[in-house]
Amino acid sequence: MLSELNELERQSALLKGEHSGTLCISTLDSIETETALSLPVVLRSFSDKFPHVHIKLIIRTPAEQLNGVLNNHIDLAIGSYNSQVHNIISEPLYREQHWLYCSDLHPMFFSRQLDKEQISQCPLVTRSYWNTSDLRRRGFSKGSATVETVDAQLLLILSGKYIGYLPEHYAWPWIKENRLRVLLPNEFGFQSPFSAICKRGRSNEPYLKAFRDLLKKNTVARPKWNY
Repeated sequence: MLSELNELERQSALLKGEHSGTLCISTLDSIETETALSLPVVLRSFSDKFPHVHIKLIIRTPAEQLNGVLNNHIDLAIGSYNSQVHNIISEPLYREQHWLYCSDLHPMFFSRQLDKEQISQCPLVTRSYWNTSDLRRRGFSKGSATVETVDAQLLLILSGKYIGYLPEHYAWPWIKENRLRVLLPNEFGFQSPFSAICKRGRSNEPYLKAFRDLLKKNTVARPKWNY
């Protein structure tokens, strides 16, 4: 009901030539350190163009984003999605690099010789919305701990009791401080495609079109870090 009222408010303002109402944007957590997308610049540019539009920025899981977009609770979402969904328009943005990490408290941190089989037997922390079949393809039968956010995942990795995947851009400060180590990057690294999604039939609405155009304009190739 609330989403329908927001939509009526937005359409009424547009018919009157006014640029007001609410735009709900959803992202995954930890996106603020992503170098491939300058989201703060996007938000600033959008607010400059539509200063009277109220921006609602929320963090949700991919499944929550998809449901929110389909139900008109979320106008546009930025995330990584396993499959195409009916009535959803998806626009590719960039690929997020993930590596497998251990902390300086983990026994493998100072190991000179790393073994893939040995690593795959270590307790692994995973995110609740990850597909177990993807983990199996990377050599892990299951996770030993589960989290909802990247911050929580980092905490468990830093404990030294678990290894786990983190986005490269998020883990980089900890790498520089020699608190994290990448484990066999050629064996365990992967990239996660990120897209902007909105509901079919809404992509050309003025606010959504403007925001999507800004996303495309401010998505760039990320710098490469060597391990």
